[in-house]
Amino acid sequence: MLYEPWPWYVSGPLIALIMAILILMGKRFGMSSNLETFCSIGGAGKFVDYFKVDTKPKRWSLLVVLGAVIGGFFAAHLLSLNEAVNISQETVENLQALGFESAGSAYLPTELFTVEALAQPKVWTILLVAGFLVGFGARYAGGCTSGHAISGLSNLQRPSLIAVIGFFIGGLFMVHVLFPIIF
Repeated sequence: MLYEPWPWYVSGPLIALIMAILILMGKRFGMSSNLETFCSIGGAGKFVDYFKVDTKPKRWSLLVVLGAVIGGFFAAHLLSLNEAVNISQETVENLQALGFESAGSAYLPTELFTVEALAQPKVWTILLVAGFLVGFGARYAGGCTSGHAISGLSNLQRPSLIAVIGFFIGGLFMVHVLFPIIF
C-alpha cells in the first residue's frame, strides 16, 4: 500500500482529522501564509509594512512546510517505484504535441524544470510571470488554494467557496485557452 497512491477513504479522513484538530486549536492552515511568515522572519518588515507582524503565533505552521519537504523527499526517494506518471494517454499525447516530451514520465516537465531549461529566456519569462501571478493571486484572494479549499471550506467560509470556484475556473481557462497559446 505504501508504494501506491493512497485512496480517498484513507487520505480524506486523515486530512479531515488534521483540520478538525486545527479548528479546535483555533489555527488556520495554508501554504501561502507560511511564505508570509518566512518573509517576516527574514526581515521583510524593514522594507514593507505588511510584513511587520508578530510571527510567534504563526511559527508552528512552518513545521508544515518542513514536513511537506521531508515527506516529499521521503516519498520520491524511498517509496517511488520510478514508474510512469499515471495520467491518461490522451493527456500525454496532447502535452507531447505541445513540446513536453517528458509528459507521462516526470511529475515536473523537464522542459521547464532542469538546469538546461533555465538557459532559455522563454523559460525564465514563463516561470517569473507564473510566480508573480500565483503570488499576486494568493495575496488578492486572501490565501492560496490549500488554505481556501482545505481550511476555508472546512470552516464553511463563503469567501473560500468563492475563491475555490474562481481557482477552478481560472485553472480551466489556463489549461484550455492560455496553455496552448503559450506553448
